[in-house]
Amino acid sequence: MNISAKTEYACIAVLELAARYGQGKPVRIRDIAEANGIPSRFLVQILLQLKSAGIVGSTRGASGGYQLVKPPSEITLAEVMAVSDGQSSDPVTSVVQQSAASRTLMASWQNVAAVEREMLGSVTFSDLVDRAAEQMENMYYI
Repeated sequence: MNISAKTEYACIAVLELAARYGQGKPVRIRDIAEANGIPSRFLVQILLQLKSAGIVGSTRGASGGYQLVKPPSEITLAEVMAVSDGQSSDPVTSVVQQSAASRTLMASWQNVAAVEREMLGSVTFSDLVDRAAEQMENMYYI
């Protein structure tokens, strides 16, 4: 599974917004960018895509920023990845001549792709917020 930088940044941005969901104030782009080492200019474009898809909303002004439009429990990894990649899933295709071997491999790859889509569709950003919180609890500092 190859994840583009754009997709990773989109998922990180949504995860940051999910962690602050319900606090009532928008999160500034600069805060997300600095905390995660994401270029601000790139993040602006990603958040605009997510806004167009109805995942995030924005507030203008000095105290403005972005926040989730719907609860993190209703947003899946598959949904965010589809928005950032511009497609819901890549079809598995073959470049070699059709043969019994290539058809066998193609069927297996298609099965793997279906399982991958199913798993991505089952992971919500609420789940990811919980996992991130667990990781923070398990960190040790010397």
